[in-house]
Amino acid sequence: MHGADDMHGANEGGGVHAAPNTLEPYWMPFTWNRRFKQAPKLVAGADGMHYRTPEGGAVLDSMAGLWCVNAGHNRERITTAIQQAAAEMDYAASFQYSHPAAFQLANQLTAMAPHGAFDHAFFTNSGSESVDSALKIALAYHRANGEPQRRRLIGRERGYHGVNFGGISVGGIVNNRRTFTQLPDVDHLPHTHDLEHQAFSRGQPEWGAHLADDLERLCALHGPETIAAVIVEPVAGSTGVLVPPKGYLQRLREICDKHGILLIFDEVITGFGRLGSSFAAEHFGVTPDLITLAKGISNAAVPMGAVLCRQGIYDALMADAERQGGTIEFFHGYTFGGHPLACAAALATLEVYKEEDLFARAAAMAPVLEELVHAFDDHPRVSDVRNLGMMAAIDLKPWPGRPGELGYELFARCFDKGVLVRLAGDTIELSPPLIAERHHLETITATIRETLDEIA
Repeated sequence: MHGADDMHGANEGGGVHAAPNTLEPYWMPFTWNRRFKQAPKLVAGADGMHYRTPEGGAVLDSMAGLWCVNAGHNRERITTAIQQAAAEMDYAASFQYSHPAAFQLANQLTAMAPHGAFDHAFFTNSGSESVDSALKIALAYHRANGEPQRRRLIGRERGYHGVNFGGISVGGIVNNRRTFTQLPDVDHLPHTHDLEHQAFSRGQPEWGAHLADDLERLCALHGPETIAAVIVEPVAGSTGVLVPPKGYLQRLREICDKHGILLIFDEVITGFGRLGSSFAAEHFGVTPDLITLAKGISNAAVPMGAVLCRQGIYDALMADAERQGGTIEFFHGYTFGGHPLACAAALATLEVYKEEDLFARAAAMAPVLEELVHAFDDHPRVSDVRNLGMMAAIDLKPWPGRPGELGYELFARCFDKGVLVRLAGDTIELSPPLIAERHHLETITATIRETLDEIA
């Protein structure tokens, strides 16, 4: 693989898949750019469980791209739907007019939402936008109900809710917050991960439901009448697959109900089969008031996101606007929200999920992933392993004084061996496409073990 300085002219006369002539202009997100540009990792194609490098090598995808290609790469039904939509209509806004596919998708999403409790969908372009939209909906709902003092938002330590200002404010990952200002009137629950009581848990830990009771402390501190919403990931993904203790989410729901607080589940990662159900809310048997979606909604083929709203939320805003004599009920939206190509991709994706019964397939493969990742429990370089559904994390003991470097070295070497793994610092995160077979999962974990033994 060429470095940045010796790629000049590499794509002269080449097509779109040719190697770039320089790497320098692209400022990559969430990337160690200086290291990457010394030894770049590039992919030029994808199909099924694999990426393809510009040189033609196969790279097995252990992360569904980035928690999002749940049905596998380059699915013909989805690709064809996008092509047909592009040929028919390149763009339509949803400000005062729209197109049929947006309404069709909203109908399908609310129909598949958990417990028959959700009746409206608001479209966005990403998980970050879905989170900020949900926070705004929560604030607007309370104002419409005559409680404008409910402006406080409660997130959770180690939570990830995207990178917009609302998301980083309720989020709890320090490096996402320290450089930037945050919204006022935000507080945080403690995270749920405790090695002393939960190390090497398989599925939901037995210990920790009481951590939800900290919400009562925050209510006593701030006044429950000032709190608009609590937002949590049912399973915290980007911070290392933190699985909720048994009873924890149920307890949050009870406290929110007691104090009239909306509960938001950020299901950008867990939505669309990751836990073996349509949504984590269904898996855990807990109904939130708002659900944020993205990633797997369109199999990542076109950027797409959504917020599902529980019955009564939309109606409250409509009724308030009627009382006030207003026209527009909710002053919020995006130019590309409900884009025709995104809706086409999402509708086709939902068809693939249903026809191939991929959510049930994920539930069936989850014990295999559990078996393989917990084979690392006794590895001398591993401090914890945890899993739920088709998600797993392996915590590595970092090199002394060099946090994150062991993880990056493992990522780089695994890629060169033909396996893409995601590292969050020194934590390996696994979230393979739901089409994965046992031999794919065995190859992934064997490559990780081989590489870890080499460098640890």
